[in-house]
Amino acid sequence: MEKLFFLHTITFLHVIYFRDTRYSFWVIFISSFLHAAGALTGLAIGDALGAPLEGLPPPVRKVTEMEHSWKSNRKAGIFTDDTAQALAIAESLAVCHGYCPSDVMRRLLSGYEQNPDLYGPTSGRVFELVLGGMDPGTAALAAHRMSGSSRSNGSVMRGPPIGIFYAGPLVEACSEACSRLTHYDPVAGACSSFLNRMVSDLCRGSPRERAYGRALSRCRSEEVAAMLGDFQQYEPVPGLDALLATHAALTVFMNGDDFEEMLIAAVNLGGDADTVGALTGALAGGAYGIAAIPGRWLAALRDLPLVTSTAFRLWAASRE
Repeated sequence: MEKLFFLHTITFLHVIYFRDTRYSFWVIFISSFLHAAGALTGLAIGDALGAPLEGLPPPVRKVTEMEHSWKSNRKAGIFTDDTAQALAIAESLAVCHGYCPSDVMRRLLSGYEQNPDLYGPTSGRVFELVLGGMDPGTAALAAHRMSGSSRSNGSVMRGPPIGIFYAGPLVEACSEACSRLTHYDPVAGACSSFLNRMVSDLCRGSPRERAYGRALSRCRSEEVAAMLGDFQQYEPVPGLDALLATHAALTVFMNGDDFEEMLIAAVNLGGDADTVGALTGALAGGAYGIAAIPGRWLAALRDLPLVTSTAFRLWAASRE
């Protein structure tokens, strides 16, 4: 039923133009879902499109299609842990009707146990500590002290479902709390909050300049606000650092003209291409909706029904 509704709404908005104001409520209602679906599906598309370029320099030949990842021997169209973790948070928000840290941690741990090699060192270290018996409430700090840092981008890439679900101040509060489950460094939480605030506003119809301005005005980190507030002055660096990855995605999104152009530009930066692609895809999908995603990319994405059905449940729960 969810899949049929999803397909119907896309066709519905493409072929019908409403002139009578009595239909305006349904246009807004359906459009809201398509933007929410666009954010989560865009994240998965950017992740899968960028996966073959992860850890590599910018390619000589631009990647424009889903390709086989030779480095990880992953078939074309398969997303990484970026999307897997985002789906875990989306499912938790939908089932619990809000942010529940214990349920989020349980779902993240389950995914990690299935494919531990896919996860980054910061999250992986925390998960190993929790699986070893440490209190989840102290594991992030312990992992931070062990490695000396925890401002990698893992908590940013998984966070956009929080922006899809929440609209008010809980966007920032839950983004920071969810980030702290694995990333003790406040910069990671501030970056997650910034991006999720933009996703939230974009999914609810705000133009990108307004969404950007709102995120900047609500940012509580001086370091994050300084770089993202003057993002045009810095070259995008697709690094593992939370702020660098967020800046790269923001720069591509704010300078691009459409979904396809933005995603191609994001993943072809190389470096942490899957994560920058995922963050850019969440922003662009939230802004333009799922109907803006090229059909060939949707057709090539493995587990598309899982992504779209999860998006529907998340969106529906957010409206209850």
